[in-house]
Amino acid sequence: MHYYEVAPNQIIRTNSMFFTYASKDPLLIGTIVTIEIGSKIVIGIIIKEIRKPEYSTKEIISIVETIPVPVEIIALAIWLSDYYVTHLALVLQTILPTGLQKKRRPINTSPHIPLRLRTKNVFTADQTDALEKVAHMSPGTALLHGVTGSGKTAVYIELAAQTLKTGKSTIILVPEIALTSQIVDEFSHHFNNVILAHSKQTEAQRHTIWRSILTSSTPKIIIGPRSALFLPLTNLGLIIIDEAHEPSFKQEQSPRYSALRAASVLAKQHDAKVILGSATPLISDYYLAIQAKRPIIEMNSRAQKDAKTPTVTIIDMTKRQNFKKHRFISDSLLKNIDATISTNSQVLIFHNRRGSASSTLCEQCGWSAACPRCFIPLTLHGDNHELRCHICGLRDKVPTSCPECHSVEILHKGIGTKLIETELRRLFPGKNIARFDGDSESGSTIEESYGQLYDGTIQIIIGTQVVAKGLDLPKLRSVGVIQADAGLSLPDYSSSERTFQLLAQVVGRVGRSNHTTDVIVQSYQPNHHAITFGLAQDYAGFYAHTLTERQRGNFPPFAYILKLTCTYKTETAVIKNTQALANELRQKVASDVQVLGPTPAFYERQRDAFKWQLTLKSPSRSLLVDALKYLPRAHWQFELDPVTLL
Repeated sequence: MHYYEVAPNQIIRTNSMFFTYASKDPLLIGTIVTIEIGSKIVIGIIIKEIRKPEYSTKEIISIVETIPVPVEIIALAIWLSDYYVTHLALVLQTILPTGLQKKRRPINTSPHIPLRLRTKNVFTADQTDALEKVAHMSPGTALLHGVTGSGKTAVYIELAAQTLKTGKSTIILVPEIALTSQIVDEFSHHFNNVILAHSKQTEAQRHTIWRSILTSSTPKIIIGPRSALFLPLTNLGLIIIDEAHEPSFKQEQSPRYSALRAASVLAKQHDAKVILGSATPLISDYYLAIQAKRPIIEMNSRAQKDAKTPTVTIIDMTKRQNFKKHRFISDSLLKNIDATISTNSQVLIFHNRRGSASSTLCEQCGWSAACPRCFIPLTLHGDNHELRCHICGLRDKVPTSCPECHSVEILHKGIGTKLIETELRRLFPGKNIARFDGDSESGSTIEESYGQLYDGTIQIIIGTQVVAKGLDLPKLRSVGVIQADAGLSLPDYSSSERTFQLLAQVVGRVGRSNHTTDVIVQSYQPNHHAITFGLAQDYAGFYAHTLTERQRGNFPPFAYILKLTCTYKTETAVIKNTQALANELRQKVASDVQVLGPTPAFYERQRDAFKWQLTLKSPSRSLLVDALKYLPRAHWQFELDPVTLL
């Protein structure tokens, strides 16, 4: 008999990650099997072979997959469980596809891309230099810091081609499913073995893709969001993370892992290279790359030699003489939109808030429509004529009179993308206008409308941050930002960094060709450093300024952070329990751990429950992990290395 430690993909006991089973036949590490635990039959994965134990063991029931999951993936799963203090079963639920035991009919999972002639790239000096530096660097991570329009995608394609020649696979991670269409399109012109993997595919599609990779011996090119990292490649040579600054690379549910950290660990297992590509790298990543003496590859010039820098105009929103024709679209922006679409060119209007109005209130008594479960203002969605909570999804009718004083003077205040769409359709009748945000319905998302965006059929594009990321549209000539400082009021240490990134990225949607382009930015705080540096795309200036602020405030990269969140049905209970834990931690944790709070969470009430939080900071991450032993299991959640404290 042979004996193995098998990790089930369900939590059986919180303090036990794996159990011992016997098998008459020898099995490989990574083999997926079914095992009996009590009266349950569950799926497990073989983690380790051991000697015969002194106690009796059950036998493995059956083998689910004859080909084992690569040992590199097993090692990554164990690291994720340990580093993020998460039960291994939850990690396996993330790494393994659902429906493993179901029989599948053959289905086509190839991305539908029209074939075009493949073109050979002619590289700029910056691109050539970047390729040479990656070729000569040791395995590990490098930052590819390239300004918008510098041709990072062409570098990715060439690196993938070179990796394929060595018989190894490449994974390209993108922050949004919306961006897969463009990058799959680019890669499919050069390769015929591109595999697209993302969460919007059906369970059958995801399982088929996973199994085809597991059973294949030929190198692949995988494109997808962070979960694509866990596909069972046996010979990985390169991981590219595009728009690596994006917060969506940190998973919000357990295991709350960073795809950037996970990629570096997986690459180490394969002796592979990781490229973090961005025009606006995270301040912490840039600082840590310098400290670790890892390559920072700069691409400071546009790929197109005759590309013209856009003309940037900033409109002070406090000066009402700039808004004579419309209350929130300045005269300059209206004139620019009209001039741009009259030449059959495209305009992009950016505003990082969904809906039609952010608050509904009574002019007479001041009553405000709020979610009864989450206590936040309900957002008006004018197209459906309903109020909606963006936390719990509650929907309500739009009031015709105040429920308290019965006045009919109901006001809808604030600007959202749906209101912008309504106003632009009124101001520019007959023009092809499309909105892309979290409310976009099936059939009208960026990936489904990519062809119309690319060829200029859509004349005015309206959207939230989804349109600011990585889109390269040849007909785009003008960008308008409705309120550039909208995110600066958020009480978070990364607010100014996020504002800077979004502005630098949205400005970078134009100025990529020899055409004259314009950027018109409206702001109540036109002189804020995040706005001035963002519009100038001055990363070095913003980095130096922000690093000084972070050091003064003891925030990353100078400290590690642990966020503890307590949830109770009553406010009294949540305050009492957070105060009790705060007092205990201050007495018991190391002196190098700073305990901040308790404070109400940014969204203090969600789904009929109250949330309060504690924030722990320390120069040592292990001290924060040690602090978790004092965390009660019930009513508490924790997150190590949060990208936001909101």
